[in-house]
Amino acid sequence: MAGDQLQVLHALDLAKTQWYHFTAIIIAGMGFFTDAYDLFCISLVTKLLGRIYYHVEGHPNPGTLPPKVAAAVNSVAFCGTLTGQLFFGWLGDKMGRKKVYGMTLMIMVICSIASGLSFSNDPKAVMITLCFFRFWLGFGIGGDYPLSATIMSEYANKKTRGAFIAAVFAMQGFGILVGGIFAIIVSSAFKAKYNVPPYVTDAHRSTPHQADYIWRIILMFGAAPAGLTYYWRMKMPETARYTALVAKNGEKAAADMGRVMNVDIEAEQMKVEKLTEKDTNSFGLFSKEFLRRHGLHLLGTTTTWFLLDIAFYSQNLFQKDVFSAIGWIPPAYTMSAIEEVFKIARAQTLIALCSTVPGYWFTVAFIDRIGRFKIQLMGFTMMTIFMFALAFPYDHWKKHANRMGFVVMYSFTFFFANFGPNSTTFIVPAEIFPARLRSTCHGISAASGKLGAIVGAFGFLYLAQDKKKPDVGYSPGIGVKNALIMLGVVNFLGVLFTLLVPEAKGKSLEEMSGENDDDYDAVAPEDVSKVAADQHEST
Repeated sequence: MAGDQLQVLHALDLAKTQWYHFTAIIIAGMGFFTDAYDLFCISLVTKLLGRIYYHVEGHPNPGTLPPKVAAAVNSVAFCGTLTGQLFFGWLGDKMGRKKVYGMTLMIMVICSIASGLSFSNDPKAVMITLCFFRFWLGFGIGGDYPLSATIMSEYANKKTRGAFIAAVFAMQGFGILVGGIFAIIVSSAFKAKYNVPPYVTDAHRSTPHQADYIWRIILMFGAAPAGLTYYWRMKMPETARYTALVAKNGEKAAADMGRVMNVDIEAEQMKVEKLTEKDTNSFGLFSKEFLRRHGLHLLGTTTTWFLLDIAFYSQNLFQKDVFSAIGWIPPAYTMSAIEEVFKIARAQTLIALCSTVPGYWFTVAFIDRIGRFKIQLMGFTMMTIFMFALAFPYDHWKKHANRMGFVVMYSFTFFFANFGPNSTTFIVPAEIFPARLRSTCHGISAASGKLGAIVGAFGFLYLAQDKKKPDVGYSPGIGVKNALIMLGVVNFLGVLFTLLVPEAKGKSLEEMSGENDDDYDAVAPEDVSKVAADQHEST
């Protein structure tokens, strides 16, 4: 295969780990750091928004966001992300990765700042303005998914490509962690300055007007890491695979990578033209040839990401049970508005530190040893086991004496989501499709995941309501136990659809996409067992 491959691509595949690899990880990873911060920081301040804008005089409990408003505030960024993944994924294949990369970052910077500038005394006006800018913030974040994954995959060598892409995605964990830490710092500073009583003591003074600055500062801080990264993103050269295989400019690809790698690389313009003119390298996304070669692959990447995000984001439903069980968050009326922000942020930080972040970095450490297929299969399997172990004896876990066990089981589901399909569903679509369609197909896969996130976070929120005593503003559902059983089934379906996803460990991107091979045949589902067997022999 190497004989048919362009020298510049062959050099990238066999390159030893160098400084430019780490530079690419940091530049792309800081985008994901910002993405995670911006997407998850809203959960830190929704309770505060309810206290400030929906307070009811004389009510025994602090104000809360109405169900529909809460759903809009929390989900609108996901809707924007889904749209951005599709649009910027397509644009990245049309205009180039680098040109579009700067656009997404500027949108994120502008909308992070604008999210904190939703000024008005009218709650409805504040929420509408906030949702407007959160949608466009999500739109920019959405573009970062296909572009970051594609850029890192096209820069990496084939030996450690999985670890490099996983390291970019693992910055999500640090984004969530820093979001919690920053909220702790801000709320602690305000708490020290304005020592206000809990709601039960003085409902009016428990939410000082200065608390309105807290949520704005937390949301606006997301612009800082994105802004710091912009200059370095613009300094990155276009990836050689896009320049050579899509833009068909072998001379520029060789020159760019020669400077990056500090070696002399032959341009091979004639070979570029010959390679890109093949019928096998010109079919489109909606062609029969794409369906034959990559149809099952795209079905596998979209369904597994969709199913994973249903389970992953629905786990937020049960955080209140976990936090209550270990005493991290007491009843709202016993705290002031500022203290509540502090305790919610502390809880999220501890969950991220003990469960979320380690799972990501286990993937970084083992993905190029174990392989994508095995890690994804293991992750879905373990999530299925733990979800059923939570579901069937749910009445047992609800007892006070047993609820620490619930916390441990819950943490393991997060760990195996991150040391499993939450990482691999991001990595694989950046490795198995042709260069001219790589960003588009990753965007489609990621958008499918965000659709699952919307279903998981909000469909199951309504579904999990108690049959007899739903929360205020909600209709009766099937109950938490039955919702957990359904999530176990969702995870098991993830196991089955993983069988459609091929293994890319140790192979070049062109081997996986068949761009150098006239006789390429798509990996059929039955071939996956062979891949797994080959992996077992090699280990």
